[in-house]
Amino acid sequence: MPKRGQKATGGTSTGSTAGAAEQHTQTDSTQPRRRQARGERRIAQLLKAAADVFCRSGYTAASTNAIAREAGVSPGTLYQFFPNKEAIAVELGGQLLQRWRESYGTVFEELDTTLPPDRLLDSFLDPLIAFICEHPAFTVLMHGSEIPGRITEEHDAVHSALLVRVEQILGELHPAYPPDVLHRTANFVFAVVKSGLELILAHEGAERAGYITELKTALLRYLTPLFDAGALAAAEHPDRNG
Repeated sequence: MPKRGQKATGGTSTGSTAGAAEQHTQTDSTQPRRRQARGERRIAQLLKAAADVFCRSGYTAASTNAIAREAGVSPGTLYQFFPNKEAIAVELGGQLLQRWRESYGTVFEELDTTLPPDRLLDSFLDPLIAFICEHPAFTVLMHGSEIPGRITEEHDAVHSALLVRVEQILGELHPAYPPDVLHRTANFVFAVVKSGLELILAHEGAERAGYITELKTALLRYLTPLFDAGALAAAEHPDRNG
């Protein structure tokens, strides 16, 4: 028979092993979550650095070394998460497009075309300008000549949807306008807005505010005949708004 002391020792050893196993299981379950959280923070850090580098240097001139340096990490650390610059751009572009759909996309769909012209333009431009100023990399990634194809395809889809919506709004303002005129007018509005946004992003403070005013003034003067024609048509044919 085993000695009493040996039996006691064996029991203690079994209990200790069970406790260690339980602790090990708890550690295994928490470590992946911690690693995942650290990984997500690192990805966010790298994407922010990439956005800054893209805005400062442009997409084509940007490099993974510059992005890693901006993030304060080694290139090896960057490559643990992204294989190349294109992968970084795709991830950043996807996130920015999602934010666009959740914010400005919703606002644009709910525009009230019965507002006075100046207020209608404000409701269209103010959220757009705020978004672009908050996320300047969005413009870089949407319009660069060497942007990865996936981003370009998604941007083209967004652009097409916005263009259709602008044409709808113009059509509501003046139902008598032929489709080709509406399409041409919408395209011209897009071109003016794009150029205006480039100037707005290139300046800050009072100068930025001045360019915002210039953009709104240019669009209002360009669209005033359309607004006036729409108001006249509504007065002559009230049943169309009925």
